[in-house]
Amino acid sequence: MKSKILILTAAVLLLVSCGTQKNASTASTVPVTETAKTVVLTPELEEGKNLYENSCARCHKLYDAKKFTEQEWKPILARMQKKAKLDDTQMASISNYITSQL
Repeated sequence: MKSKILILTAAVLLLVSCGTQKNASTASTVPVTETAKTVVLTPELEEGKNLYENSCARCHKLYDAKKFTEQEWKPILARMQKKAKLDDTQMASISNYITSQL
């Protein structure tokens, strides 16, 4: 009885793993229609990125910069500056980083 269960389990695992590999290979052949914008991060932008990731992620998930427009980000960042206790220089770095990602 135990051998039948082990054989059945092994067969199911084999089928699942084969199916997953097939889906992964077909997903990579789908053409990408949107071109990615590559931004080289200067030391200032890198600092803004680190501040954004470390200060903002303490309280909530990080949002993709493209989720909001530059005008929508301004009041969000102003409101979050007080909660995160960031000074104006740190906030300017975060704002510059987010703007660079739009």
